[in-house]
Amino acid sequence: MKVITYTPDRKDDFIRLNTWWIERYFGTVEAQDRAEFDGIDQELEEGGMIFFAVDDEGRALATCMARNEGNGVWELAKLGSDPDVPHPGAGKAVFEAAEAWATSHGAKRIYILTNSHLHAAIHIYESHGFRRFALPQQEFGYVRGDYALEKFLDHNEEDGD
Repeated sequence: MKVITYTPDRKDDFIRLNTWWIERYFGTVEAQDRAEFDGIDQELEEGGMIFFAVDDEGRALATCMARNEGNGVWELAKLGSDPDVPHPGAGKAVFEAAEAWATSHGAKRIYILTNSHLHAAIHIYESHGFRRFALPQQEFGYVRGDYALEKFLDHNEEDGD
């Protein structure tokens, strides 16, 4: 397994992996998801990047996106994986690649929006230094979103100094 960056021929992999994951755990792909799928090119133009863990044949096993929101704020989003192929460590690898991308591109704060039922994912995020923060439901942008985590890379900002 290796981690690669997005190329246009991987767009269908990104959509497929995320669509399966969303439908499997939450039943339906939301309008915000579709907007993000349609806006991939814009996300990349704004400095974001999508990562894939691929097997030796080049098959996409997992994906994760780092989204640049400006002013040092980044979101890690659209972490999805292939249900039909064993892929130990693939999700963690793309998550770490997305976090490293955001960090190397000036992130001061990285956040993640998720669901409180995804205990394993939350454990991974917390093991990487992310901590829960309060976010009003209307700011999640998704019906399924009810749990937000963040990580500050500028400790003076985190401490309020």
